[in-house]
Amino acid sequence: MNHLACQNRESLEQIQLDQLRVLIRELLAGNAYYGPILRAAGITEDIESLRAFSERMPFSYKQELVEDQRLHPPFGTNLTYPLEQYTRFSQTSATTGKPLRWLDTPESWGWMLGNWRRVFQEAGVNAQDHVYFAFSFGPFLGFWTAYESALSLGCLCMPGGGLSSPARLISILENDVTVLCCTPTYAIRLAEVAAEERIDISKSKVRRIIVAGEPGGSIPSTRARIEFLWPGATVFDHHGMTEVGPVSFECPGQAGTLHIIEASYYAEVIDPVSGAPAEPYGTGELVLTTLGRVAAPLLRYRTGDLVVVSPDSPCICGSYEMALPGGILARTDDMVVVRGVNIFPSAIEDVMRRCVDLADYRVLIRSKRAMTELELEVEPASDCLDTKAMVDHIEHEMRDVFAMRIPVKLVPPGTLPRFEMKAKRWMKV
Repeated sequence: MNHLACQNRESLEQIQLDQLRVLIRELLAGNAYYGPILRAAGITEDIESLRAFSERMPFSYKQELVEDQRLHPPFGTNLTYPLEQYTRFSQTSATTGKPLRWLDTPESWGWMLGNWRRVFQEAGVNAQDHVYFAFSFGPFLGFWTAYESALSLGCLCMPGGGLSSPARLISILENDVTVLCCTPTYAIRLAEVAAEERIDISKSKVRRIIVAGEPGGSIPSTRARIEFLWPGATVFDHHGMTEVGPVSFECPGQAGTLHIIEASYYAEVIDPVSGAPAEPYGTGELVLTTLGRVAAPLLRYRTGDLVVVSPDSPCICGSYEMALPGGILARTDDMVVVRGVNIFPSAIEDVMRRCVDLADYRVLIRSKRAMTELELEVEPASDCLDTKAMVDHIEHEMRDVFAMRIPVKLVPPGTLPRFEMKAKRWMKV
């Protein structure tokens, strides 16, 4: 569904309600997990409005799904159809030591490919593009849906699994790659390796770098850093989850703003504590209902993603879909309170990526006498000429942004770990 086909917010919500009713009908008929929950809430396929659905339907939580799979191994009871109809297997990263498995039928898989096509199309990707997927393919959903969706658009698709970073860089250059898909951290890492190996990526034909997996793509300093390191390329952000599929795309008219694909998702933003709707421009938790993933759905799923919603509609790009300025700010369990100040990883990332002499960093979280304190470990870039000035600069920036002193410790080059997938820079010590 093209957002331009929705002439106003009301028509978009009618599309959502129509799909929700179909979803509820199928779940009541065959889903052993959600069927009883819907009946207990008094929800039928004749639900009168989206608001009525929000008022009656309880939230879904990841831990509940993990427990369901523990009690009903291996796939749990959240399956709408007989097992023999399912052809796709995915799983999340470990949750409390156990990954969450997800199955899809060809129909639900096709729904997700359609969502990824929307992401690519909004990024300006077309059949003439050579698209490179710079990660090792595993059981996580995003790799496969992105790859197969690009195939369906007629793109020349190149998997980078099993290759070293230098080998990936050579492949990108030799095969005239125009679109690079990776995490923000790995886009920076590839440029770092290029400098180490004397590979000139200024000669690459990469024009779009589509990033996901971390908040960095919507953080101004991080995207600026990536675009500086990859001359001629523009960063395009996106986010999704194995449990729900591809959720958002970056607004073509406002860098750093994500739009929810609302023809596919019923999205709500709530106060993480009270569960009530968040105020416009207030920080809240994103809650999603997957309208088209009927075979293995989620209803009012608390994603744990913290966002801010803009009330402006339509957006300057013409879309009436929910706009999230700043993209995904953090996870609900990632925020740290230090001396009464709420500190999000994205805020630290924004400060750190402004420092051109920085190669990488790590945040150490310490608890002292029931107080939480932060310490930064910083690794200088290979061409940094004055490491003391770099440390002083970062400490000064931290004081300006957070109105507190955060200690900064210099570590030797090559000390900190590098990441291909989601970076793990925050550590409790």
